[in-house]
Amino acid sequence: MSNNSNSYQKLVDKATPNSEVFLSCVKAFWVGGVICTIGQLITFAGEEWLGTNLITAPSFTSCVLIFIGVVLTGIGVYDRIGRYAGAGSIVPITGFANSVAAPAMEFRREGLVLGLGAKLFTLAGPVLTYGISSSVIVGIIYYLAGF
Repeated sequence: MSNNSNSYQKLVDKATPNSEVFLSCVKAFWVGGVICTIGQLITFAGEEWLGTNLITAPSFTSCVLIFIGVVLTGIGVYDRIGRYAGAGSIVPITGFANSVAAPAMEFRREGLVLGLGAKLFTLAGPVLTYGISSSVIVGIIYYLAGF
């Protein structure tokens, strides 16, 4: 039994690609930083040219970044960015837009209800559910604590 286990482990080690953790972290850091810098530039542009203020600027920036993420997903660019940057492309809001748009594009052939509707929030659904549920719980706790 031990001999089979050792040969299996050797086979797994041979088939598994080597992961360069440091290089992956550097790629994720700089790509995520570029995405966030673009977001900040969108905020500045909204304030300068459109007159957004401290209340409307974050919403404007989020909407523009989501739109850019969906468009880049639609034309196939965001997948290449994701393969290169890993978590650097997943963490920002554009990654959320990608996680909603990609399943929608993949399953649209199956129809609006069973394809698009059922698969639209495959990845983002649990995130939304957890975020909304936890915010409600925290809100109740704050209300009961009298903050």
